[in-house]
Amino acid sequence: MYKNITKILIALSALVFTTETASAQDPAFSQFYANPLYLNPAFAGTNICPRVNLNYRDQWPGIGRTYVTTSVSWDKHIQAIGGGLGVIVSQDKAGDGNLNTSHASLLYSYQLKINNTYALKAGFEASYRMIQLNWEDLTFGDMIDPQYGFIYPTNEDIANNPSSVNFPDFSAGILAYSDNLFFGFAAHHLTQPNQGFISESQLPTKITINAGGNFPLSRYKNSITTISPNIIYQKQQDFQQFNYGVYINRGPVVGGLWARNSLNNFDSFILMLGLVQDSFKFGYSYDITVSNLKNSNTLGAHELSFTLLLPCRSKSKSFNTISCPQF
Repeated sequence: MYKNITKILIALSALVFTTETASAQDPAFSQFYANPLYLNPAFAGTNICPRVNLNYRDQWPGIGRTYVTTSVSWDKHIQAIGGGLGVIVSQDKAGDGNLNTSHASLLYSYQLKINNTYALKAGFEASYRMIQLNWEDLTFGDMIDPQYGFIYPTNEDIANNPSSVNFPDFSAGILAYSDNLFFGFAAHHLTQPNQGFISESQLPTKITINAGGNFPLSRYKNSITTISPNIIYQKQQDFQQFNYGVYINRGPVVGGLWARNSLNNFDSFILMLGLVQDSFKFGYSYDITVSNLKNSNTLGAHELSFTLLLPCRSKSKSFNTISCPQF
């Protein structure tokens, strides 16, 4: 049963690349700020010392690791160029690896210090994307027998279909922030490149808006307990998604509760727990599905993040630290 479900999902995914009107949405992480370069290219270099981010997401494990997304990134503020540099590599696997989407990006952000309180960063991202599809693992309507299921060979000419498409891609974003408040805007896939395997299929531009704050509540030993309310809005063609929630940081421990919904569907709650140290951060989150998908035994989504904070000697007095959440 699970095998058939997986094949059906693969076939549905393949429609994105074989029709003229269909289009896909980018994979999304629930620990938004634990993967900052993926969220907005203007986050490149928001940490003055080098940092490395590792992210792993397993969505709907109940149907057999059908959607797994991973990414690794590095970024650093470089005073000599007035901003930050970053690199990110990401891969999204659908259908046990039958549909793979990979990209590698180089990012640059420029920091403008408005005054001692406010700063602005503008970021640009140049990417190279590759999409691979294993046609032999797809199922088609002419393969189905009403009684025995998938028993016939397909008449589709899959042998002559391309197995991969490659194309450049460009994105940009801005961040405005003070000691306690922050606002971001990002536009990914600005040129809407063609990602179709057979016919024209443009990759729609994705718009992301994030806003929030970080406010002290009380002192805990040698640290301050803080609360950070946030909202993130994303739109890609006709698809719109709202994420809103709150983080609480007490000492080295961070907890978070978020909700996710589209315009017509309340999708899930997100529970997050993280540990923050001087040299690293680790976070785990779980998406609790509350939409109709909960009846399909998808088992939500698990996500892990690890950030390595590397030491450095340079300390720029003109560098404004952004007070974004850790995860």
